Amino acid sequence: MEASGETVGEAKWSALRELERKRPGLDKTQVRFQVVSEGERGLLGVGYEPARVLASIEEDGAPPVAARSEPAEGESADGARLRELVDRIAHEIGARSQIAIEETDEEIRATCDGPELGMLIGKHGQTIDAIQYLASAVLYRGRYDERKRVVVDAAGYRARRQTALDALALRLAEQASATGQRVALEPMTAVERKVVHERLKDDPEIETLSEGTEPNRYVVIVPRNVAV
Repeated sequence: MEASGETVGEAKWSALRELERKRPGLDKTQVRFQVVSEGERGLLGVGYEPARVLASIEEDGAPPVAARSEPAEGESADGARLRELVDRIAHEIGARSQIAIEETDEEIRATCDGPELGMLIGKHGQTIDAIQYLASAVLYRGRYDERKRVVVDAAGYRARRQTALDALALRLAEQASATGQRVALEPMTAVERKVVHERLKDDPEIETLSEGTEPNRYVVIVPRNVAV
């Protein structure tokens, strides 16, 4: 079954839904995906190309990884639950990985490692950001006062992306200050927009705004002597 979508993740879900319609009772663990094209976002709708995947059923597919019912040594109950959530999501999208949990008083982090991390991260980090949002919402549902920052990472992706965003933010902030003109960045996820806002929040010469609507919301850098 071939299917398409705005992202690879959406294309996979579309293919999976169609397979389930044609084969009721389908065991999702038997479905394997091959990415044909990751697609192109295009500019203002020009040059847009959807992501495409091929989905096939492997009759002798391996059973799903069993959920961890008890925390590992040195792991909290929340850590065990986060591991289980990320493991289940990664398994369902066909990106099986080993997951390490790290915790501090402020943060709980799940770091994934494996051979299919590109699939887990997704184009522009959309998939891993969605996993992080979902895991946080499920983990602390009804427990807002106990909430820690939840981070889902894959082999250092977060650090690499933050370094790139920091450099981009500084370069474009200098451009905005030098020209006195607003500078708009490319559309980003909420997680990445926050990185840019945080990096530039103490710059006395500019301010940052988020504009547009999801999934095409973006950051604008505005010199303080220019009317918003």
